[in-house]
Amino acid sequence: MSVEKTVQVHKDADEQQVETILRRQSTSDEATELSGIEATAASKAAWLISITVSIGGFLFGYDTGYISSVLVTIGTSLGKELNSSEEELVTSLTSGGALVGAVIAGLTADRYGRKWPIWGACLIFVVGTILQTCAYSLGQFATGRFVVGLGVGSAAMIVPLYIGELAPAKYRGRMIAFNNMSVTFGQLVASALGAGFQHVHGEGWRATVGIGAAPPIMLAGLLFLCPESPRQLVSHGKYEAAEAVLLRIYPTSSSQQRAEKIKSIELSIHEATETMIEESLWTTFKRIFTTPATGRAVLTACCIMAISQLGGFNTLMYYSATLFALVGFTNATAVAITVSGTNFVFSLVNLAVVDRFGRRIILAVTVLGMSICMLVAAVSFHYIPINHDLVLESNNIGWPAVVVLVTIICYVACFSSGVATIAWIGTELIPLEVRAIGTMLNTVTCWSTNIIIASTFLSMMKGITPSGAFGFYCGICFVGWLFIVFCYPECKGMPLEAIREVFQRGFGVRYSKKWQRENKHLAKVTTNTSFGH
Repeated sequence: MSVEKTVQVHKDADEQQVETILRRQSTSDEATELSGIEATAASKAAWLISITVSIGGFLFGYDTGYISSVLVTIGTSLGKELNSSEEELVTSLTSGGALVGAVIAGLTADRYGRKWPIWGACLIFVVGTILQTCAYSLGQFATGRFVVGLGVGSAAMIVPLYIGELAPAKYRGRMIAFNNMSVTFGQLVASALGAGFQHVHGEGWRATVGIGAAPPIMLAGLLFLCPESPRQLVSHGKYEAAEAVLLRIYPTSSSQQRAEKIKSIELSIHEATETMIEESLWTTFKRIFTTPATGRAVLTACCIMAISQLGGFNTLMYYSATLFALVGFTNATAVAITVSGTNFVFSLVNLAVVDRFGRRIILAVTVLGMSICMLVAAVSFHYIPINHDLVLESNNIGWPAVVVLVTIICYVACFSSGVATIAWIGTELIPLEVRAIGTMLNTVTCWSTNIIIASTFLSMMKGITPSGAFGFYCGICFVGWLFIVFCYPECKGMPLEAIREVFQRGFGVRYSKKWQRENKHLAKVTTNTSFGH
């Protein structure tokens, strides 16, 4: 090929790239202009739907909450005392099952909608709960833990995705935050029941586990009252059904506004692919890695999720009773309730501020706070006499134990008011055409990193000492804070159809700030909510 032809080819490629960027910019601007329906009042139905499907979050929370108390009360119910490796096994198996469940839900969500995978998760959760409740061997209990994980992973993947697509933009953060509040409430209820049944004669832990079958049955029944996601309906050509759902969510909207919203959804779909329904899963999956902007969006969501897990929080959920017994508290199960209680209270704080102050500033403040708390805990453990077998060598601990307790409470407060919820709100960053697969990857990130934490905590405590383990978590939180400062854009109040433009410019931190200034009428949180529909 001659030099002139080579130059011409590169010139044509550059012109095509510029044309593509301009077309995407135009599409994003048009989608924003067509989202006038977002300025109308949201109905009571929108909130009730979010509250209903958030029972799925309760399932997640209840499972992670009761294992802490079960580990210290199960005794020889499974035929023998569990050693630390077996405790790590039964704890991490749920995360393994959740990983598989999230993948299955992600692969089916676009073809079968958002509701069917949730129904499937409910059924699986009930089966797993029955297996655990009736277990008299380690193998049966472990199997039940894995099966429950399948249901937990499916629900944890689909519910935030469903809420994010259904929620009005100005309330999206708070509605997804409500799901996380349900997680923390489930953890609190499980901890309280676990502490209560600890004093029941016989094997009270079975009641703690068995009660977990009630919420999925309730969710399965209430889900019949919930509509399908309007974005899913539009993508499958069901425009009348999509308009009916929009009317239910925005009862004061005009028919023109609903038509414009449907058009904006169509634009966001067709801008990326004209045949999303017919597109193979492999093609959709490859799109994440071959389209830079899409890849950055999914990477950002997954990194925040990884921070939420690798930062060490779930060591406190899974092993809080064990940990507090280790530092000398006599009623460790009751003390562990303070962790669940703090987690629940500060999830309410996030619910109140996430749409007002935005995701970025909350993450920056709270993740730095998590890092500082882990550092203080690491230093405090240095003064607690624990040997390599994790046995307390003295009953006179004093101030270090108190500092560890206070520090952990502060850490949980930072976690729950920040990354705990915003990691799941991260689904708003993922473009519609890969949202199910992208959300699946986000959930897989959650459970794969969760497995790492659940299966290594006790081993790390023995291998590198408690100070070393908590110092490691401190480092993870600090690296996460740096990522947030340099790479996490602010997308509060942005219509989902407009968020794709953010990642066309790197990680879009500056662009998102500019958009927030220029579109305050959309980003502003309003309290004008209709309750008449």
